[in-house]
Amino acid sequence: MTGADTTRLKTNLADYPVTKAMKDGRVTSEIVDLDFCGPKEAHNGFKAMLREGAYDCGELAIVTYLQAKAYGKPFVLLPAPISGRFQHHCAGFNKELFDLKPKDIEGKRVGVRTYAQTTGLWVRGILQHEYGVDLDKVTWMTTGDGHLAEYTDPPNCVRLPKGSDIGQMMLDGELVATLQGVDLPKDPRVQLLIPDAKNAAQAWYEREHVVPINHMFVVHQDISRQRPDIVREIFRMIVESRNLTEGGVPDPFPPIGLEANRKGLQLAIDWAFEQKIIPSRMAVDDLFDETTASLEA
Repeated sequence: MTGADTTRLKTNLADYPVTKAMKDGRVTSEIVDLDFCGPKEAHNGFKAMLREGAYDCGELAIVTYLQAKAYGKPFVLLPAPISGRFQHHCAGFNKELFDLKPKDIEGKRVGVRTYAQTTGLWVRGILQHEYGVDLDKVTWMTTGDGHLAEYTDPPNCVRLPKGSDIGQMMLDGELVATLQGVDLPKDPRVQLLIPDAKNAAQAWYEREHVVPINHMFVVHQDISRQRPDIVREIFRMIVESRNLTEGGVPDPFPPIGLEANRKGLQLAIDWAFEQKIIPSRMAVDDLFDETTASLEA
């Protein structure tokens, strides 16, 4: 407690343009004090949040949240994306060693930090549904496990030795390609696996009207049940901070609100099930409770 009527919540939230006003004090609340005590890279706090209850609220990768829901973790989703982007440009290979089309990765070894990483989900789904890649025919080489202790990677995943650098392994030809997003090596030999990725992403968006979600905000279910006013206040702060983004909200970026995100969330659920990341399909509405489902900007 930070005051007679103020509740302090341990919060895991990284620095983004859309959250800056929440973190620099421009957006505050009289009833809730968000204690931003998580690591600089929020994903480094996901395990502690779900396995140890280290945080009351904060951001979670959408895939991590779907797994958390599947395995009964006590968190509920707010219809508030914290990060998201097109993903077509997130897979690369060494053009001096290989001349690859997407389907050419079948039967080969492809690197990804963790199989259940959200970037991996989106890129694999695009490769499968847009380019006909049989994901089961790819050997996914990983460097780490998922955030949920209950989850086990599919059988076509192989763990690399500790300390392995998948970007360097791709450059050296030990891996035919990697799914790395912004971590793709800044090397002139790297070519994107999806041809003309920027225009391909734009064409996909014009057809699907979805900006792939990376992270969304979650709260502990007890807070939502006992103090719905706090949850509504957190949502207000997220929306206000987003509206104060210097230079405007990045374009593209996922929208605010359940209905505005329904198609993107359903796509994440469907692809997570297809890729054996969650054990069964779930309904979009199951990700929210009575309080969070009603939140609108």
